[in-house]
Formats: sequence, structure tokens, C-alpha cells
Amino acid sequence: MWPNNRLIKLFGIELPIIQAPMAGAALSDMVVAVSEAGGLGSLACALLSVENARKELEIIRQKTSRPINANFFCHQLPREDHAREINWRQRLDAYYIELAAEINTSIPNSARASFDEKMCDLLTEFHLEVVSFHFGLPDKSLLHRIRRIGAKILSSATSVSEARWLEDQGCDAIIAQGFEAGGHRGMFLTEDISTQIGTMALVPQIVDAVKVPVIAAGGIADARGILAAFALGAAAVQIGTAYLHCPEAQISPIHRQALKDTKDNETAITNVFTGRPARAIVNRFVREVGPMSDTAPKFPHAAAAVAPLRAKSEIAGSADFTPLWSGQSARLGRELPAADLTKQLAAEALKNLALLQAKE
Repeated sequence: MWPNNRLIKLFGIELPIIQAPMAGAALSDMVVAVSEAGGLGSLACALLSVENARKELEIIRQKTSRPINANFFCHQLPREDHAREINWRQRLDAYYIELAAEINTSIPNSARASFDEKMCDLLTEFHLEVVSFHFGLPDKSLLHRIRRIGAKILSSATSVSEARWLEDQGCDAIIAQGFEAGGHRGMFLTEDISTQIGTMALVPQIVDAVKVPVIAAGGIADARGILAAFALGAAAVQIGTAYLHCPEAQISPIHRQALKDTKDNETAITNVFTGRPARAIVNRFVREVGPMSDTAPKFPHAAAAVAPLRAKSEIAGSADFTPLWSGQSARLGRELPAADLTKQLAAEALKNLALLQAKE
């Protein structure tokens, strides 16, 4: 049926569709829906404490026995740069005054945590089938523990060199993340976003460079994108923004409305929300402070000073300071339950594939 079934066999799933692990948006309801539909649901753990991640995994295990993926950030915390954090706060002072937001003298911490021993203990407890990472890979000792429970290991690559590095470290499959993707860039061997390439160019080059299966990600939101990914040599697709339109997505009403209203050319890669390049719908904050700011502290520290502005703005019904994460294909989204979307995407892709084969 599918031109390439390597990922289906590797993960023990029915459909070569992976729901992208979108931090803050993809929790147990979405994971269960996608996995029960035959795809691979992904629990985004980057913003979860160990206790909250355990609660989500308990819910998932109660509702499905099918394979799931748990995703983690594995960034290295930057050196303390108090002067830069003060400059960043001063850059935002006018917004604090405008919104009457509380200005603290101390710089609060970001909730974005890197994968550690405690999270690894949790994975061991639940014997997950798939574990994926963003921003490279964690320490080798942690990877060894994950392999011991039999989990397949994935990570994102934004270049051929990153893909080869991940394969050398023992990844079972590689997510080829193109420039079009929403959210944070998975890049870890470079910080230069000016040279990042799109999905159409990236996927076949990574396919040619590595032996493990490749998952296409970035700008894929319908059957046409799925077919294109397989034509480029991918064994599966990872879809994010399309799932943000689903009722299971844990996003605010203003984010949901922005996804409906945005145009094809209204997203940008920006570092003003977290300190690391990520694609979002352009709003006032991105326009006035970014898209890329040299003042913003390194990831994840930029986020803390923005949080009070976001809270005040959202209370007033404004998305001016909200990170409206989105890829370039938001206009292709459909408001369907996650299970229905997964099944429809697969059915439409197979139908189009059959039509193409019939013409040959």
C-alpha cells in the first residue's frame, strides 16, 4: 500500500503519520486520538514537570495500548549573562508600563527544562515505545538507559551533517525538519538560520546520506504533502500545525483564531519569545522587537520576561505578545477531531497515490 513501510514496521503502527510533539499543545487527549487512529501520537514533555508528565502518561496508558512517542528538549543551558538579561528587560520596559504589568527586580526562570535522569526514570517506568528529542541528543548514559527499555530513538535534523551525526549516535530514525516547520528549529550544530533549507530540498539529501528511515517534517498538512514526502524518499511524515486546528489541541482561543486568519506569508522565524529561532505567526511583538533580536537572552531565558506581558495582553483578548506557533501551511488545516484528521489524511494520500499509479 505505502511506497515505504520501514517506519510502520519499526514502530509497530498502521499509518506512517506522526503527530508532531508541540510543547503546551499536544497532551494526552491528542496522543491517544492519533495513536488509536493508527498513527503515532507524541506527548510533548518539554514544558511538563516530572509529576505532570507522569499524570499524562498514566492517562494515555489507561486509554490506549498502542505505541506512543514522548518528546523532550535536550538543550544545554547557556552561561549566565546577567547584563544581557537586564538589557532585555529594559528593552521591554515600555511594554510593561503600557500594560501595567508587574516588574520584578529578579529574572524568573523559564519552564522549559532539558531531559534529565528524573525524566529518564519516568520513561523506564512506563516502557515507552518511541522517544524523540529536539536540539540534538542527551548524554550517552541516558541514551543507553532508553535503549535498554527497548524504545526507538528519534531526533530532528535540519541539515545533512546533523542527520549523519544523529545516525552515528545510534538514532533509529531521523526527522528531517525543513524551514517551513512551525515552532523551534531543531538545529544543534549551527545557530545560523539564514542557511536552513526547505523540506523539498532537505529530505532527499538526508535520505541519500543516511541508512536509517527518514521522517519528513515542515509544511506538510494534507495528502499532497504526504505524497510529496514519499516521492522524496521519506518513510513517514510528521505533521504539526494541521493538528493545532483539532479540538484536542491545548491552545488558547486567540491562537486558534490566528491560525484561521493567517495567510501563507504571515509567519516568521523569530527568537523574541524564547531566545531560540522558532516559526510563529507575526504579531506586534515579533514586528517591533524582532523577528530576530540580538538583545534577547539565549534559550530558554528570553521567555521569562515576556510571560507577564503575554498574560496581561491575553486577559484583554489580544495576541500581541503570545507566541502563535505555526508552520507555513496553516491555511491547509481542517477543524476535525485528531483521529478523524489522521484517518482522512491517510485515506486521501492512498487514494491520490492509486490515481497516480493508474496513470502510469
